[in-house]
Order: sequence, then structure tokens, then C-alpha cells
Amino acid sequence: MSGVPFQLPTISTDADVRRAFARDASGLEMTADAIARPTTIDEVAELLREATANRTHVTPAGAQSSTTGASIVDHGLLLSLRNLSRIHEVNTDTRTIRVGAGAIVADVRRAAEAVGLLFTPDPTSEEESTVGGAIACNASGARSLRYGATGPHVRALTVLLANGDTLALRRPALEKNTVGYPVAHDPVEWFVGSEGTLGVVVEAEFALYTLPSQLLGLIVPFAHEADALAFVVAARRSTVVHPRCLEFFDQGAMDIARKAEGSSSWATGATAMVYVEETGAVEAHDAELPLDEWLALAEAHHAMAEDIRVYDSPASQHEARRMRHAVPATMNERGAARRSFGGRKVSTDWAVPYPRLAEALQVARRLADDAGIPRGIAYGHAGNGHPHQNFVAQDADQLRQIEQVVYATLREVIAMGGTVAAEHGIGKLKSRWLPLQASDAQQRVMRALKREFDPYGLLAPGNVLG
Repeated sequence: MSGVPFQLPTISTDADVRRAFARDASGLEMTADAIARPTTIDEVAELLREATANRTHVTPAGAQSSTTGASIVDHGLLLSLRNLSRIHEVNTDTRTIRVGAGAIVADVRRAAEAVGLLFTPDPTSEEESTVGGAIACNASGARSLRYGATGPHVRALTVLLANGDTLALRRPALEKNTVGYPVAHDPVEWFVGSEGTLGVVVEAEFALYTLPSQLLGLIVPFAHEADALAFVVAARRSTVVHPRCLEFFDQGAMDIARKAEGSSSWATGATAMVYVEETGAVEAHDAELPLDEWLALAEAHHAMAEDIRVYDSPASQHEARRMRHAVPATMNERGAARRSFGGRKVSTDWAVPYPRLAEALQVARRLADDAGIPRGIAYGHAGNGHPHQNFVAQDADQLRQIEQVVYATLREVIAMGGTVAAEHGIGKLKSRWLPLQASDAQQRVMRALKREFDPYGLLAPGNVLG
């Protein structure tokens, strides 16, 4: 068995099966030597023991929604955790839920909502991504403006190391601790965001929160993008409105969203829009939500007031989020259509301090213009200074040009105090950019952790550290 010199019942080398797991949302295609599809944690442990004994590389994967190539590999064994999808009963006393790594994020959210609680991780791909994947890259989403990324809500993890050993980890409940180096205080932190390189997360316990009793959504269009971005900054700084998300769409993203909704005649003079969600200063409080204050703030920033849309029911809010999801979905389709020509979608998830977002977007677009390539479509989490730029490379030559522009953009982003990856992790595609942000000392610490937990370097080859 090429690259996998052992056989277990959960392993397949069938060519069709291998091809079925050869792509994720990155636009790359890599075919593993074999696919493992275990149905129990014990089977995962046995597989890892055999892999260590035979020095076989193992790449964990969930629903393969990674935009960085983290969930595919061109050699060794791809370990699909999709079957570890059990969602245990919600503990309403402790407000926690325990789930298998293969559980779909949206299914966990629905299980929490069924008992009046809130599961906060909300990647845009929540219907196609797993909690294991969300933990692996410390995913965030629209609501992370208020709740933060996935990591802070992880209360406990069950992790299998490369040799099959089990680690049962729980966050400490201490308010103060000065024992040893801070990096060792909370072992859960070692694995959140490690992208499968240190161990295989097979189960997780999450904290749940009170489900807001009210939710107000607005889409605010602007004739000028500068006004839209100034509106975002003002909303962040306001004491009278309390956004839980501030999502920006440039003109290209707005055009996609309008087409998906079938409202191409709405706000035709707009070049940008912002989607807002408001749940009040204290969630679950029955005080009236500040609609008038939002409208006043929008008008103060020259919004197209007559075209502002209000979403005040769960059904309408679902439609608003579906419209938002149409943007990355459409760009994925456009990128996939260029694969046979050597092209693909190129997606960024850099971030800067939110007051500098307008400046960063101007720099990114200038660099694209100077290189003679189409500007990337920009959308996403403006409230965190975190847009997505999506380019579609028509062929291999344009792909190289786009990657050079992205590299130049990231250098500027770092100079502004930003990050090369705010949401999707590093994976394989962005490992070359790690030295832009992480010092030599930081990289040595990461490699030391890798040697401690995976001494033979078998887990998730190519992810993060290259």
C-alpha cells in the first residue's frame, strides 16, 4: 500500500474514494494514498498507533471547508473525522454541550437553540464545516465582533496524540495563577488553532450562553465606500448602539448579494453596504432595541436612507445571512471554473486594527492596480478590521501575479499592526507567510511544541510550519 504500509478495516485505497477527498475550499487538489473513515475514538487511536509504528503521515480532516489546503494532502493517510458527529444532550445546569469533532457547526447551534441557549461560533460555512475544523483554525464569523473566535468558548478537549495516547484537557477555573511559564497554564490553548499538527481533536465541550430574546438586523447602503467604512468605525465607538456584527460589502460583493436575493433594482446607486446585527447592551433584556439610533447613525454618515432594510424576524434574518453567504459561494464557483486553466480562487483573511481598514483596502487595491490585475472583491468582518479579499486567477500566470500582490499587501498589513491570517488559519497555502509575522523565536517555540507532541513529524504535514 503506497505510503500506508498497514491495513485496517476503516482504511480505503479505492481511487474513487481518494478522489472524493482530494479537494477542499482552497482551490487546490491533492490525493492522499489512502482514506481512513473511523466511526469511534478507539478506532482513531488504533489507526494513529499503527501510523506511528509505520511512520505514516496522517492529516486530520472534517468537512473539508478549509480555504488554506489544511484538510487535503498528496501523500500518506487522510483521516476523515466526519463520522465522529455525535451531539450529546445539552447540560442546561452548566450551560455546556459536548460534541464529536465531526459534528456540523450549524447542527450544534440548533441543538443549543432548542433549549434556549446560544452556541456562539458562526463561520459563514456553518452548514458545511465541523466543530473540529473550527477548533483547528480557531474559526470566527460575523458574530465574533461580540463573542470572539471559537477558542474562548472551548471548555474541554479530548485529543489523541500521534502515538494514539489520549489527553483529556479542561480549562482551569482559576482566576489567578503564577505557576511556571504562562504558555503552560492552559493546555487547551496548545491545540486550539494548531490545525491538526499537534494532535487529533476527537471531542470538545463548549460553553453556551443565553439566547438573545431580540435581534435586529439592518442592511445599510452607501453611495460612497468611505462613508460605509466610517460608519463601521462610528458604530464600534458608539455607546448608544451595540452591534454584534458589522459586515462590509464592496460594490462587487454587493452585486453578488443582490443577484442572489433577486433584488438587482434595489439601491442601484450604492457602491458599498454594511450589514448590522443588534441584540442590545444586555442580551435577553426586554428593552426596546435602538432602531432609531441606528438610523440616525446611518444618516449621519450619508447612508442611502430610503434604501435601508430592516430585518426584524428570524426568517428575514436567515435570508440576510443567506445573501451574505452567496458571496463566498459564488467566488468559489468562479474559482473552480478556472482550475483546468491553472487558475483558482485566491482568498485572503488578513486583518488590521479596525480604524485602519479603509487605509488598508486602499493600499491593497493600489497594489492590484499597479500590477495590472483585477481588484479582489472585498467583504466580511469590517467591525474587526478583517475583510476577505477574493481574487479569481484566470490561469497560472495570473495566479502568480495575484500571489505577488497578496504578499505585498500582507507586508503593508503587518506594518499597520495587522495579521496575515485572522480566521482561516495558515494551512499549506499561507505557511510561506508565517515569517512575515512570527519571529524566529516564536517559530522555534512552535517547532518545540511540534517535536514534543509529534516527534516523528507525522501529523498534518505541510500545515502551519511548512
